[in-house]
Order: sequence, then C-alpha cells, then structure tokens
Amino acid sequence: MGRYLARKGLIYLLTFWVAVTIDWAIPRLMPGDPIQRLIARMQAQPAAEHALTGYYTKAFGFDVPWWKQYLNFWAALFHGDLGRSIANFPTSVSELIFGALPYTLSLLVPAILLSFWAGNKVGALAARRKALDNTVLPVGYVLTATPQMWLGIVLAWVLASTFAIFPVSGAYSFSLQPSWSFEFARSYAAHWILPFSALFLVAFGGWAIGMRNMIIYELEADYSNYLAALGAPTKLVRRYAYRNALLPQITGLALALGAVVAGAIVVEVVFSYPGLGTLTLGAIQNRDYFLIQGIFLFIITGVLIANFIIDIAYVFIDPRTRIGMQGGA
Repeated sequence: MGRYLARKGLIYLLTFWVAVTIDWAIPRLMPGDPIQRLIARMQAQPAAEHALTGYYTKAFGFDVPWWKQYLNFWAALFHGDLGRSIANFPTSVSELIFGALPYTLSLLVPAILLSFWAGNKVGALAARRKALDNTVLPVGYVLTATPQMWLGIVLAWVLASTFAIFPVSGAYSFSLQPSWSFEFARSYAAHWILPFSALFLVAFGGWAIGMRNMIIYELEADYSNYLAALGAPTKLVRRYAYRNALLPQITGLALALGAVVAGAIVVEVVFSYPGLGTLTLGAIQNRDYFLIQGIFLFIITGVLIANFIIDIAYVFIDPRTRIGMQGGA
C-alpha cells in the first residue's frame, strides 16, 4: 500500500508541475500588454505614462527575463504568495479568489454529489423497468449531449425572463448585503437554483445512461446467472450487480471532474454568478496574469486532490485492487 501511495503521489506531483507550468506560460503567450491596459484605465497624462510603465513593470516583476520570472513564480508559490492582481491593484490574488471560491463551491459540490447519486439510482431503476427506461434513455441522451452553458441560457430565458419564477443573474439581490439572515438565505437560494440546475441536469443524464448500461451488462454476466440458478433472491443479485456497476462509475467520476469544473465556469458567466467563472472572464479580458494563474492554480489543485482521493478510495472499495497490489508485492 505504501509503495502504491508513493507511486501515485509521484505521478500527481509530476502532473501538478506540468499543469502549473502551462498555467504560468499561457497568460504570457496571450496578445496584449496588461501594464498598458492598466495605465489606459487610469487615464494618466502622456508625460506620466512612461514613469508609470516603469513603476508597474518593476512592481509586477516583468523587468527580468522570462526564465527568472518563472523561478520567482515558484519561489513565491512555495511561500503562499500568489501575487497582486494587475486589474485590481493592489488587491492580492488570494483575497479575490477566496472571495469568489465559496460561490463556486456552493454550485460544484452539490451538483457533483447529487447528480452522481441520483443519476446512478435512476439509471439502475431504468435498467429493470421498461416503462422508466423508455423515458430515462432518450432524456438522458439529450441531457448529456447538452452544453451546460446552452442549458443555462435556456433555463434563464424560460424560467427567469419569460415566467419570472427565478432571478436571472447574481448570487443574491442587489439590495442586500451578505449576512446570516433569513432574507439573505432566501435570496441566495433563489439565485442559486438555475445555475445549479444547469450543472446538475447535464451530469445527471450522463450518470443515468452509464449506470443503466452497466446494470444491464452485470445482470447478464455469468455470476448473475449462476446466482439465479442457485435460487438466490432477485434482490441479492441486483445488489451485487449495482455494486459492481458502481465501480466504473466511480472511475468516470474522477475523469469527469475537470469537465464539470469547466462547465461551472461558463455557467457562472451566463448567470453573472460571482464565482471563479466570472472572475476568470474578467481576468482574461484584462490580461491579469497573476489572477489567471491563481484561479487555474486553485482549479488544478482541487481537481488533482479530488482525483487522488478517488484513486485511494477505489483501493478500499474494490477488493480486487487490494489483491492485485498484494500479489504484485
């Protein structure tokens, strides 16, 4: 087990280094000069532009070669310093990210967990009930093929603009300030439902189809037929089939995390939700190198940690994995 953890940890560390290096390089390969955009927004006099350019170039560390900027980036990262936002100078990147992170997590975590649980349950039922299967299968295919952003636009148009059931943008009413009051909680929940639904429904369709197909496969497997021939209760056979079918779904969950996070980013933009998605859009528009780096660093770290946890959990969930590790030892 220790050797397995060490090998997995090394793979994830290497993946982290490559991903963060790409994260550092991509903003710098984008066209445009962030310093000039910052000075243009300040509407400085022409005589002061040269002095301001030199000041901000040195302040953000752009006055040294790229290779040294890269080393300085890693040195600062190991000290927990993500730098200062260029567009929101002198606000720190960490402050901006931690301000937006709760909104993104409040969408992502429930959408991932609830869609996984509900999709697998409904898919398992559809595999055994013809009437339900005739509904779940086509609906699931439509949902899983639908981009989250497009579904979010449709939900906003129908339920917010046309019927005015839910608010169309923001995380709470503009007349309120975040607080632990019932009024704020009610407003937050009303703004949360549409972006959550866009993420939940698309993921739900994929999990339902996957579990439905896996249950059918498992119920036709040799061990299921053997148990049935021995006179085992149908409920017991289905329970074994569900547990075996769940293993590929857990693997799929690890692979799908990146896509779900990307979907959450674009959904937040659709609903002007003040999470990491909206923050990312502003950072890209303003060529805010340090904010882009910080946001994607959080996303990269979160996805890798979640995948690592799922990898370790899989060892305990699937006994065959433990047996294989012992045999290899």
